[in-house]
Amino acid sequence: MASPPRPARPRGRPRSADVDAAILDAAAALLGEVGYSAMSMEAVAARAGVAKPTVYLRYAGKAELVAAAFERLRMGGAPALSGDLRTDLVAQLRHLRSVFDRVGMSLTGVCLAEAEHLPDLIAALRERSLHPGRRLLRDALEAARDRGGIAEDADVATAVEMCVGAYYARHLAGDPFDPGWEERVADATLRAVGARPSS
Repeated sequence: MASPPRPARPRGRPRSADVDAAILDAAAALLGEVGYSAMSMEAVAARAGVAKPTVYLRYAGKAELVAAAFERLRMGGAPALSGDLRTDLVAQLRHLRSVFDRVGMSLTGVCLAEAEHLPDLIAALRERSLHPGRRLLRDALEAARDRGGIAEDADVATAVEMCVGAYYARHLAGDPFDPGWEERVADATLRAVGARPSS
């Protein structure tokens, strides 16, 4: 009997996860330090300790790289939902704050000021990080509603906007994020959705 054909080997070397992480970490660090406009692919390569072509093999340009870096920051370390609504809201708010503390508000500024000139970046940021991040809050609220932990007619979409908007409002006002901020926002959101004591 003829031997079965061997599976074809993939061409080229497999991509290094360490190099991938170094590039995305470098992009996130530079984004926080110099902002989007001043960040360059050359600077990212130098910070990551790799050649510039190595970066371009992974990302066609700066917008794609920044979207990937922000996706890793926003979603890679996002806490899994625990099933306790208050715990989940506090955890997601704390993570959201830590992400923006690391990269600043430069991407938000890009979204507001450059949406007409950088449509691909804005679309990628919304698809890969902003919408998925909001979805985690929505999932936590909808799961609580399914359990009977909040009012059946709770306005989940507005509750999500309350949580996310609370960060932007405080940051833009220049007010410090004192200890307990996440808990206060979570508790205000719980009251708004008619949370039961057991939620």
